[in-house]
Amino acid sequence: QAQAVESGGGLVQPGGSLTLSCTASGTMSIYGMSWYRQPPGKERELVASITSDGRTTYADSVKGRFTISRDDAENTVFLQMNSLKFEDSAVYYCNAFRGIVDNLLPWGQGTQVTVSS
Repeated sequence: QAQAVESGGGLVQPGGSLTLSCTASGTMSIYGMSWYRQPPGKERELVASITSDGRTTYADSVKGRFTISRDDAENTVFLQMNSLKFEDSAVYYCNAFRGIVDNLLPWGQGTQVTVSS
């Protein structure tokens, strides 16, 4: 079964940067890909999406700070996170969508991002 594996999380100070990676098994190029995050004790929320043809959308809370990109040759989607804030601390997940159908893959383990001084 196709799945996604997230990596790249860690501990970073406020104002710092991290780049997350998500590698999906199978052919990713026909799917849109999204990054989600789930802060402790809160619901999972959509952070950023990129369509199969490269159009991007972002949650208001991360606009101008986060950048989603994809490398279809490597079946990988990235989330470049700059100017990190305490409230960005969460477990970050990725998933695939096609048209209006989202979360096509089983949820992976995610990768923990902790912003702390």
